[in-house]
Formats: sequence, structure tokens, C-alpha cells
Amino acid sequence: MKAIRPQSDTAEPLRHDIRLLGRLLGDVIQACEGERVFDTIETLRRTAVRFRREGNKADGKLLEQRVKRLRGNDPNSVARAFSYFLHLSNIAEDRDQNRAQRAHALTDDTPTRGSLREAIALLEAQGVGRARIRRLLDEACVMPVLTAHPTEVQRKSTLDVHREIATVLQQREGPLTVQEIADLDLTLLGRIATLWQTRMLRYTRLTVADEIENALSYYRSTFLNVIPRVYSDLSRLLTRAPVKPFAAPPAPLSPFLRMGSWIGGDRDGNPNVDADTLELALLRQATVLFEHYLQEIHALGAELSITTLLIDADSPLQALADAGGDDSAHRRDEPYRRALVGVYARLAATAQQLTGRDLARRVTHPAPAYTSPHELAEDLAVVAASLSANHGAPIARLHLSGLQQAVEVFGFHLATLDLRQSSDVHERVLTELFTRAGTLLNGKPVDYSQLDEEARVALLRSELAQARPLASPWITYSDETTRELAVLRAAAAGRARYGKRSVQQTIVSHTETLSDLLEVLVLQKESGLTTVAGQAIEPQDGLMVVPLFETIPDLERGSEIMAAWLDLPEVRERVKHAQNDTQEVMLGYSDSNKDGGFLTSNWALYQAERALVDVFSARGVRLRLFHGRGGSVGRGGGSSFEAILAQPPGTVAGQLRLTEQGEVIQSKYKDAEVGRWHLELLVAATLESSLTPRAAATSAEDAHMAHYGPVMSFMSDTAQRSYRGLVYDTPGFAEYFFATTPITEIAGLNIGSRPASRKQGQDIGELRAIPWGFSWAQCRLMLTGWYGVGSAIESYLETGATGTPRARRARLAQLREMAREWPAFRTLLSNMEMVLAKSDLAIAARYAQLLPARALRDRIFSQISAEHGRTVAMLRLLTQRELLADNPVLQASLRERFAYIDPLNYLQIDLIRRYRAAQQDGTTEPDKRVRSAIHLTINGIAAGLRNSG
Repeated sequence: MKAIRPQSDTAEPLRHDIRLLGRLLGDVIQACEGERVFDTIETLRRTAVRFRREGNKADGKLLEQRVKRLRGNDPNSVARAFSYFLHLSNIAEDRDQNRAQRAHALTDDTPTRGSLREAIALLEAQGVGRARIRRLLDEACVMPVLTAHPTEVQRKSTLDVHREIATVLQQREGPLTVQEIADLDLTLLGRIATLWQTRMLRYTRLTVADEIENALSYYRSTFLNVIPRVYSDLSRLLTRAPVKPFAAPPAPLSPFLRMGSWIGGDRDGNPNVDADTLELALLRQATVLFEHYLQEIHALGAELSITTLLIDADSPLQALADAGGDDSAHRRDEPYRRALVGVYARLAATAQQLTGRDLARRVTHPAPAYTSPHELAEDLAVVAASLSANHGAPIARLHLSGLQQAVEVFGFHLATLDLRQSSDVHERVLTELFTRAGTLLNGKPVDYSQLDEEARVALLRSELAQARPLASPWITYSDETTRELAVLRAAAAGRARYGKRSVQQTIVSHTETLSDLLEVLVLQKESGLTTVAGQAIEPQDGLMVVPLFETIPDLERGSEIMAAWLDLPEVRERVKHAQNDTQEVMLGYSDSNKDGGFLTSNWALYQAERALVDVFSARGVRLRLFHGRGGSVGRGGGSSFEAILAQPPGTVAGQLRLTEQGEVIQSKYKDAEVGRWHLELLVAATLESSLTPRAAATSAEDAHMAHYGPVMSFMSDTAQRSYRGLVYDTPGFAEYFFATTPITEIAGLNIGSRPASRKQGQDIGELRAIPWGFSWAQCRLMLTGWYGVGSAIESYLETGATGTPRARRARLAQLREMAREWPAFRTLLSNMEMVLAKSDLAIAARYAQLLPARALRDRIFSQISAEHGRTVAMLRLLTQRELLADNPVLQASLRERFAYIDPLNYLQIDLIRRYRAAQQDGTTEPDKRVRSAIHLTINGIAAGLRNSG
């Protein structure tokens, strides 16, 4: 296949890489599929490119006709060809991003925006010293949390080949001979041939175990190696004086940047997650980590060949060597190697004890296991101190310093595994426990489910004050109650085994009342996770109970619920002693968007954050916000860096957790260098947002809210009415949605262990927010990222927040000022602009034709089309330019990329029509090849749009 051709002359390296990969893919297709299939694909490609560049309707019609003529296995070949080309283009763009950042670092004294160097320079310019930054880091928490949500359509086998291709592209950048280039191109050809001959789709639905293994692959390729490098970079930047080559390397920084996971512990709506998956996740995480540690210690032993015949070694190092159990005469003068033989043996024993497996790559002698990561860190510190004291500091920097930092960050657990469950489940479990225990209230048996909120709170607080258990080992409970108690007991066992950082939070989905949180404290008491009444509360006792406010009403009530929570004496004591005066609150982007639309979701989240800051500040408790963001803009996607900086003052304060979901994980972290940059962005944004002088930031925010808050509230109300009027109040909308998007086909993809809907049937209320947004992206509408905004802006311009029709010009000037001066509104418009740039009403109209009922189809699509046109027009009015006109390189890149996505959309529409017709016919079994081809197009469109899930 020929390649996307970026228009910018500065994109020559990228253009070269894409041409190379496209040519090699074409060679593979020609060889594997034959000349006829290759010509078919090329004809479609040329037609699509011409249609995109020239906009000739005849070319669009021709493309549609040629797609409809595809039969047999040709649809699959076409779908795979365009999908794989988009995969390869993504790889090339990631490599180009790395190349550009490296070139900037080599040639420009101005730090890259979003880099750690720039963040520290900006803070210093504002009078924030490096000592202040270090103090923040000592208490900070920056944690990306990997989740297993059903938008990642690529197999691990495919992603592994992607990494190999990226590696070869990087190797081609060095000074090479003609023969070396030819050899690397042959390697590339082999990798692409492997890609083509590897099944793109899964035959069976992913299990939770599969999801665990997929996530762990990113630790091997990226996190275990890259996170210590981020710490090293930051440590160097925080050292004011130039690095002295033989000075001792700085001690490891406090582990503020850590990894989290939901995979194996997120039970909300997923019946496949239970105590066994939690135990498996903890076990597999520890196994991967110990394999890494043992490999690193082995490499370190080979590296530290230092002899005391030439240089001294400290007495503590000598003692560590003597205790190591290595009596080989060959290493008598090599105390570092002898010491590391002992460290290796103890580490192997620890791995055997914790994982039940012999992970050592060589035979070891019997040695006592480490009781904690701290003991391992102490031994490594002995090695480091001896090196530094004896002119070996440059040697310590080679390998040892990174390993020391890794031990601080990853401990013996690798990543913190969260628990999550719906408040509805907790309510049912407590109802059964109280009933089976014969609990009385006012002399009558308690039916917890029928109590009002005040009575529930009183009963739960009374139960927390009891030392005796509520659950009995002699009573047989329902499967649900048994399963929930087993999960919590497994968490307690995991914390005892791998350390308390292995499981730290339990998240309560659908938190609507104070009792929803107290229920979880009672269940923790019943599971041995927390101390019982009358015992002193120790640091990290039990799991932090984290509310998840998801819908618009929940967000509006969030601050009131948290105030009541923190005002309970027993809770305040727990927050103080067990949680270091820190309380986490999770905010849901997906459900609030599905509930109220894009603008209302963003405004409700912003107001909720401000209200929470006030509640926590008044009580002297540190607030940590956990942002449940997804890949698509409608689910909080977009630039994490800009999103963090757009938060209200006081909401970050060194505390940040955010989810990394679906295809976003592979987009950000499958490549080590790209992953390093994204982690650096998170840290840099956290520093900048946390340490910018608070008085000035608060003053600016107060001014923004005074001038712009009423405007946003008015527009939010208008946008919500518009959005809900379409989605929830329009008769036949559910029928329209299920017919004109590939939601049914997405539900059939084997891309996750979680069902796409909470219940069977065509009920949008029961549909999960993730496939809801993913479906709109597939048909190129991305409705969740813009619908209602146009009506809101237009209404404000016409009537104003007070309903007076005067001074439209003044209101327009005000909105333009908001777009320039207020980060929250500027970021919202920027994200929406990206969504609108990726939308295509002409393609969406073709999807609408999938609905046979013409009157319903025309009525709803015309409403969507009108709002789309209105939103684009209003955005142009505010920005005073065309979409992405301020970023011509991105604009050109997207335009060229669309030429390769369009054929997949055309093909998907035709295949869905065929498949559904065969299903309705019922006389013959639908062609499985057609169903497979539909799934291939879903894969390709998602890869082409990148942030669609």
C-alpha cells in the first residue's frame, strides 16, 4: 500500500517512515493475497484519497459502489489492509514524536512545554524553590491507574509486533551502512509479514486473567524501566549544583509516582471478578516484579566486577559479602559480587515464599527471605554507599541507582490494586447480614433495605462501635454475600502477604448517600481489614473508602456527603491516623456525560471540585481527587497535561490519581519513550498546578467565577435540556441508536471481560457509558463530545443569562474572553474542537440509512445534523477561525488519515446491512466472514481515530 503523505515539509522523517511501512505492507499483501486482492485494495485506496483531497461526490459514490461489490473473503482482506496501515501509521507518528522531542532537547535552550525542566523553571521564576518542590514530593501521590474497559480491540500478540516494528524504526535512525539499512528493512518486512499473518481478532472473549496479563506486558516493556528514569531526571533537575561525576548519587526520592490497577479487583457490573481474580492479580503482579528484580540483580552482579586488589570496599559491604554465602575462590577479591550473590539468594527465597514459584535463573544456596522491601533497600544502600565512598559513584549510576528507586516505588507488590463495587451490592449484603444475625431496632427485626437514611446511618455507626462480628462462620449466606465477603478477606490476606500498599482503596460506585460509605466500613470490619472498636488505629489500617460520584445529581450532592462523612468522629479519627489526613474522592466522567451531555458534565465536575476544596479546607483534610477519565473527549479524554492545569486551584495540591482506560493504555505506554513522556507530563502538570502561588491563582479563579460562572451555569442548563431532549425524551431514539451505530456488533467483540450493558435489551439507561461513546465514534458522530454546546452558546448570545435580548455583541466578546482567559473553558473548547474535526456528517448520514423507518431516521438525524452545524458555527464564532486552523500540521495529518478511515466506514456500513439482513431473514446462517469483517473494521476505525473509546 502507498502511504499517508503529511503535507508539512518539516514532516519529512515521518513521511519517509510512513512511506516505507506502507510500501512494505503492500509487498506483504501482494505476496500473501495475490495481485487481484492487492489491486482491489489499491483501487479503493486511490479512490478514497482522491475523494478526501478533491471532495468530488462522484468519487464518494464510486467508493461506495466498489465497497458493495466486495464478496467472499475480500471484505476481510480490505479491512485488514486499511486497519494495519493505520496501525503502522500510529507507530510511525509515535516514533516521530520521540524524534521531535529529542531534537528539541538537543538544539533548543527553551524547555519543551510539559517537560519537567520547563515546570521547574516556571516555578522558580515564580519564587518557588527546589526545596519547596522536594517537600511537596515527600507527601505527593501521582498515580495512573490501568483499567480493563472494553475499548481495547487489539490483541496482545499484535501489540507485541508493534513494539518490534517501533524498535527497528528506531534502529534505522543511527548512522548506518547501505547493507545495514537493507538488513533492517528486511527485518521490518518480516515483522510486517508476521503482523499480516497474525489473527487480528480474538476467537473468545477475554477473561480477567487475560486482562491481567495484557496489563502486565506494559510493566515489562515500559513502567519497570521508565519510571526509575523519570525519578532520575527529576532528581538531577532538583540538584542545584552541576553533577559531580564522583559524588554520591542522590538518595532515592520518595515514591510519589506509582502505578495503580483495577484489573482483578473491579467488580462493578463484572460477575467474572471475585476473590480468585484478586488473588491472581496480586500473585501475577508480584511474579512479574520479582522476575525483574532477579534479572536486575543478576545484571548488577555481572557489572560490579570490582576487585579489592585495586580499590577498597567499606566494612559494611565486606560484612554483606561475607554473609552472602559465596565461598568461591574465584571471587574472593570481589566483595560486590559476593554480596550480590547473597542478595540474589535472599530475593529468590522471597519470591519463592510470596509467589510459590522458583523464579531464580540460576541455582542459589539456602538464604532467609526478606521480610519487607525495606530490608532489600537496606542491602542495596550498603552496596551504593561503598561504591560512592571508594570512587565508584559513576558505577552506581549505571544500574544500581535505578534499581534502588524501583524498590522504593514498586515494593514487593508492583502496583496498588483497587477494589470497586456498586453501593447497591453493599446494601443487599448488609441487608442479609443484619437479617440473618437477628438484629433488632426498637425491639423489631431490622430490614435494612427499608430503613430511611437517618436510621441506616445510626444502625451502621452502632455496628462500627461493636467489637463482636456481625457475620457468622456457621451461617450459610447467599452467593452474592459470600462472594463479597470473600473478596474483602482476600484483600486482607493480600495486604498481609505483599504489603499494605498492594491494596489501599475500595471504591464505591453510585455513591448517593452517607450510608453508602459507612456500609463499606462495616464490611471491612467483618472481613478483618480494619481494627475493631476499642483498638488503636494504626497507619494504613484498612482500605480507604473512596466515593465515586458519577451522575450529575451525584456530583451536585458530593460535597454535602463528604462534609457529613468527615464530620463523623469515628471517620475523622480513621482519616487522621490511618490515612495521614488524606481522603480520596473519585469523579466519574463517563456516566456524568451520558447523563447530562458534554458541557453539563464538565461544568458539574468543575463545580463539584470547587465545592470539595471548600469542604476539605474547612476541616484541615488533604483532598485527593481520582479522575475516572477515558479515551474519548466525552469521557474526559484529551490532553492530560492541559486537563490538570485547567483544574480549579487547590484541587491538585500534589495529589492526583486518574484512570488510563482501553486503547489509551497502548497508545500511551506500549512504546517506552512515548510512555516516559506521558509520565513526565503528569508529573510536570502536577508540580505546576500544585505549586503555582495559591493567592494569585485563587484571586484569578474568583474573578473568573464571578464573571463567567453564571454564564456557564446558564449554558450548562441549556445544553443539558438539548442533550436529554434528544437522548432521553425523543420517542424512538433508542431504536435509532441501536440501528444506526455498531453497538450490537461491538457487544459481540471479544474485547473485554465486562458485559457492554448491565441488562439485556435496548435500554440506553442500562447501557454502559463506554460502549455508548465508542459506538458514536465508530459512526463518526462523536455525539458525546459536543451535542448541546451549540444550542447553549447560541441561546446565551441571543438572550443572555438574565433573559434580556440586549447587547449580543457584548456577550460575544465575553465568550471570546472566556475562551482566551479561563483555562477551564479554553480546554473544553479545545477538546470539543478535536472531536468536531474528527466528525463527519456525510458518513454519519450513511450510517443513518441502516434504520429502515425513514420518518424516524430523518427526524432524529436532522436534529443531530442541525445541532452539529450549530455547534461548529458557534465554535468558529468564538475562535474566529476554521477548525484546527491554528494547527495546520495536525489538520493536514487528520485529513490524510481520514482517507484511510473512510473506506473502513463505508465497508462497515455495507457489512452491517448484509449481516443484519441475513439475521432477520432467518432462512440461512449469517456468513461468519461478514461478522468477522465487521469486527475488523471496528478495530481499524478505532486505531485510526486513536482516542475513540
